[in-house]
Amino acid sequence: MKKFRIYCSGPLFCAEEIGGMSAIAKVLDDAGFQTFLPHRDGLESYILCFSNASFPSTISAIRTRVDYAIFSLDAYELIERCSAVVCNLNGRVPDEGMIVEASLAYAAGKPLVFFKNDLRAPFGGYDNSMLTSLVRGKIVKRLKELPSALEYELSREPELISLPGGLKKAISYGKRISSVLENLPDKIFGKNSPDEIVSQVMEEALKEH
Repeated sequence: MKKFRIYCSGPLFCAEEIGGMSAIAKVLDDAGFQTFLPHRDGLESYILCFSNASFPSTISAIRTRVDYAIFSLDAYELIERCSAVVCNLNGRVPDEGMIVEASLAYAAGKPLVFFKNDLRAPFGGYDNSMLTSLVRGKIVKRLKELPSALEYELSREPELISLPGGLKKAISYGKRISSVLENLPDKIFGKNSPDEIVSQVMEEALKEH
C-alpha cells in the first residue's frame, strides 16, 4: 500500500500553534500517512528561532532570498512531493501563509482538507467564503476524522493542471534545496548556527542549478 505524504499547513509562530500543528501531524502519522511540517522539516526550522527577536545580520542582509527559498521549498513539497494538503484554520483569523498554501493546492488540483475546531471566526461564526469555498464549505471539526477525510479526497480522480512558469521555477529551486537539506552532514548542526546553515543551504542549492 502506498504511503501518502501529506503537507500540513497552518499557523506555527508560537508554542500553542506549533502544538496544534504537531497534533494534526501525529494523528496522520498514526494513521499510516507520512507528514511534512514546515516548522519541523523545512527551512522554517532554522528561521523560527529568530521570529521573536532581531534577525542576525547574516540573515537580514539576504532576507528576500531567504523568504524566496522558504517559499520555493514549501511549494515543492506541497505541489510536487506531497499527495494532499491539510490546512489548519484555527485562530482568530486564518494564518496568511496557510491561505496562500491552500490557494496553491487548489490551483494545482491537489486533494485539500480543511480542519477547524476553534469557535472563533470573523464573519458571524464563519470564515471568509473565498477561503472556505476552496473545499465547498466542508470543514473537518475533529482530529480523529482527518484520516478518513483525506482517504476520501485521495480516492478521487486527480486533476492534471498546467502550472505557470514562475511557480515551476520556484518548485525546481525548492527541489534542489530539499536535496541539499537531506544530504547535510550531521556535523554541521553541532558547529554552525541556524543562520549559517540557511546561508550554506541556499548557496549549495544555487550551485546545483
